[in-house]
Amino acid sequence: MRVGVHINRFGHPGGAPALGAELAAAGQAAEAAGLSWISVMDHYFQMEFNGGAEAPMLEAYTTLGFLAGQTSTVRLGALVTGVTYRHPGLLAKIATTLDVLSGGRAVLGLGAAWYEREHHGLGVPYPPLAERFERLEETLRICLRMWDPFDDGPFEGRHYRLAETLCVPPPVSSPHPEIMVGGGGERKTLRLVAQYADACNLIPSSPQELRHKLEVLRGHCDSVGRDYDDIRRTFLYTGEAAVEEDLDALLRDLEGYAGLGADTVILAPRAGEPAGWIDRFASRAVRRLAELD
Repeated sequence: MRVGVHINRFGHPGGAPALGAELAAAGQAAEAAGLSWISVMDHYFQMEFNGGAEAPMLEAYTTLGFLAGQTSTVRLGALVTGVTYRHPGLLAKIATTLDVLSGGRAVLGLGAAWYEREHHGLGVPYPPLAERFERLEETLRICLRMWDPFDDGPFEGRHYRLAETLCVPPPVSSPHPEIMVGGGGERKTLRLVAQYADACNLIPSSPQELRHKLEVLRGHCDSVGRDYDDIRRTFLYTGEAAVEEDLDALLRDLEGYAGLGADTVILAPRAGEPAGWIDRFASRAVRRLAELD
């Protein structure tokens, strides 16, 4: 089982002037540790359970571009971009730019969006949930069209209309950057994974829940004629062991997930100094979790 790190807090004791050096150190520590993935949140405001809107939050793709310049091997992505945050054509261009400048390491993470306060706060439309899922599916289709080297013609959808789906230069990744859909909704989200995505990200509360969600995903793959094994399965660990830096407890927690077919477990520090946490804890987790089947 591979290990990734999700950086979701930016409250460094040194304040904003210290964040660039801290993130650079985190990227370098991640590569030295053998981590396979670094992600950041894509939000305008910090989430309530992370300190609320008054706590620091960096713009995701600017941060990922910075991390691309500090690293050379880890994959980089947002976990995940709400479909309402950027127009699909612009989002495809942003993800392509990250892929080009990182040498093919970009992952486009997408979800249906949920944080209502930040939308109202910055004046961004927040349509009802059903419409957000419609927009998510159209966005997936638009990104794939933007990355199709043989079709840069118009896109006509219910919510988006593009006269040209032109994206130059094209991505470095072949055939395109990995598309990851985040969320565990069984009727819509996992169906979209089966139809359009290359990877999924789940937040299970137990091995039993992960097993069930993956069985649902397999069923959707069967329904649309997709090979289930073509989809990379990742999950975010939410237990306290990573926060408490208790490696033995982490291994006990994750033993039940071994053998379920998950490719990557993503760990998240809950402090604004991720570089030290990666050095102290995540690096040891990489070595130990590699032994889990």
